Amino acid sequence: MQIDVTFSCDDGHAMRAVLTMPDSTSGRRLPALVMVYELLGLTDEMKRVARDLASEGWIVLIPDILDRGARPLCIARALRAISKGEGQAVDDLEAARRWLAARPEVDPDRMGVIGFCLGGGFALLLAMNGKYKVAAPFYGEAPDPMPRSCPVVASYGARDTTFARFAPKLQKNLATLGVPHDVKVYPDAGHSFFTHTPRGVLGYLGRIGPLHAEHHEESARDARARVVAFFREHLEGEGARRDAAANDDLA
Repeated sequence: MQIDVTFSCDDGHAMRAVLTMPDSTSGRRLPALVMVYELLGLTDEMKRVARDLASEGWIVLIPDILDRGARPLCIARALRAISKGEGQAVDDLEAARRWLAARPEVDPDRMGVIGFCLGGGFALLLAMNGKYKVAAPFYGEAPDPMPRSCPVVASYGARDTTFARFAPKLQKNLATLGVPHDVKVYPDAGHSFFTHTPRGVLGYLGRIGPLHAEHHEESARDARARVVAFFREHLEGEGARRDAAANDDLA
């Protein structure tokens, strides 16, 4: 089930969002994800990704963090928030997390964040705030320094000459912190390899530019499998073991 919702930001702004639920919750409180979209915004492709994640048994919320006026200005503010580590978009994402955590279907102790492109930078930023069990950034700008982090599964495309350079730094930072991590660079992929890039002029410019932004199916399949396995271990964790034990008792 996928529905349009709104939640209240700290300043009272009613922010649009899309909430995606698994087909069946079986009356259990489920792990949940805040999903931060790519630069193109709240597209049908981002909604498709949310449905795919929900099929694994996770509740997914995509807050529309660019809905505060003119899109170019919102994008500029969001990019500045990533570089500074604070700002309106960071506050809005925290409001989204609190709203999601308060839902009766959600286990507030099992929350993760996943992000793409612009959202990848936010996912890494939020990984450091101590409020998420796991983070999955795709082609995100790695913050430096990283004083702390939750477990991270990160994916980059080697043909993306703008963002692939962040992978070694992220790998080093996470290893220094001693947190579980899986950072992988796909040699045949570029930016946005996980999603289906738009057609037309915008898609063409993305493909021929330094990002080499286009879908790469083999890399996308592998990245999905890595994310799912990492989330099973670090997001579901003890809660999944409790559910399995309860099912055994019922049996």
